[in-house]
Amino acid sequence: MSPAEIKTALIAKAQSLGFDDCRIAPALPAAHRELFEQWIAEGKHGDMAWMARNTERRTDPRIVLPGAQSVIVLALNYFQGGTAYPTAEWAGHEEPQNVSSDSEKPSSTTVNHGQPSSTSPSYRIARYAWNDDYHDLIEKKLHELDDFLITHGGTQRRYVDTGPVLERDFASEAGLGWGGKSTMQIHRKLGTWFFLADILSTLDLPADTPAKDMCGKCTRCIDACPTQAITAPQRMDARRCISYLTIESKGRIPLEFRKAIGDRIYGCDACLDACPWNRHAEESREAAFQARETVFTQSLRDFLALTDETFRALFAKSPIKRIKRPAFLRNVCAALGNVGNLDDLPALEVASADPHPLIAEHAQWAIAEILQRHGG
Repeated sequence: MSPAEIKTALIAKAQSLGFDDCRIAPALPAAHRELFEQWIAEGKHGDMAWMARNTERRTDPRIVLPGAQSVIVLALNYFQGGTAYPTAEWAGHEEPQNVSSDSEKPSSTTVNHGQPSSTSPSYRIARYAWNDDYHDLIEKKLHELDDFLITHGGTQRRYVDTGPVLERDFASEAGLGWGGKSTMQIHRKLGTWFFLADILSTLDLPADTPAKDMCGKCTRCIDACPTQAITAPQRMDARRCISYLTIESKGRIPLEFRKAIGDRIYGCDACLDACPWNRHAEESREAAFQARETVFTQSLRDFLALTDETFRALFAKSPIKRIKRPAFLRNVCAALGNVGNLDDLPALEVASADPHPLIAEHAQWAIAEILQRHGG
């Protein structure tokens, strides 16, 4: 088979496995490698020390895989549909001005995926973590694509956020969307609700045309960020980001950000929710991404009763399991401090005596906030 024929067969194979897009970028140094190195030098990666290691490997796929010719970039939709959203409110937004030329503008003037159920719990979890861990799901699919490429003489390395690849740079180079002002990848058909995966290959496959930035003058993602973590277009200070504070950071949440976290207990979708390109989003075909009922029937204070064992059982196969009980209950206490009431105080009193100082300190803060808010 010719390289073009291999590519055609690869795309068909990817689609049969459930991927929503598959494109090719040349295996060259990442376009924004200097900005990445500057970001690291300024310490904006926070405690994510692994990002500062081997920056040369992270910015050049040929170092990761000697002889690499192509970067295969894949997208998998995880949007579960607005009416299934189990937590916060959905809001309509007018179309931003000067998104692009008239022929390229989104076709609708509002984005409104429906209202939440009246039984919605009083907290938010980032959409990608509503159910099973996407790493496990996507890795199995990448393994099958790897086997296919091996039969055509290729040697590969595959990654799902798990290796030294600036996947958004290569996604843009491959024409799989563009880097939005939030630094999130935006796809014309999927919006922002998709996972990225990469396969580095020694096969020299025909490259796709790089994507064009379609954000125009829109700044909705910047305006929507609760902690002003998006410091400028395509500039993110992870140390201010709620996703970082509730997932990657294992320490105390700084006082200056606790109220801004609101009712979020794992991650944040504020900049994604705000993006007008999500009016194109269609529901994912993967049932594994639908909200897990055993989680979303819990109240915030129910979570405080979790032991290490029951925490692992409740979040089995979930990405939430990776942050472990202390960090998760830290987040729950912070949220209760913002949205809790007097009925939550007994559970918080117990948590304030937890042997783990991370839980105890945030529970004490939550108690003080509730008492102050309710005149106690």
